Amino acid sequence: MAKIKVTLVRSTIGALPKHKKTVEALGLRKINSANIHEDNAAIRGMIDQVTHLVKVEEINE
Repeated sequence: MAKIKVTLVRSTIGALPKHKKTVEALGLRKINSANIHEDNAAIRGMIDQVTHLVKVEEINE
């Protein structure tokens, strides 16, 4: 199964509380922190909510 790397590139200071919780649920805390997740519908939905805060890269294994 494919994996994706999600990196926080913008601060969550001015973000909506729902978006802050989504970023935290993705395992991101500080700017430039990254986490690797399985590519599935649940993770893609979370990323779609906070596309303005994160950068997504596909990882081929």
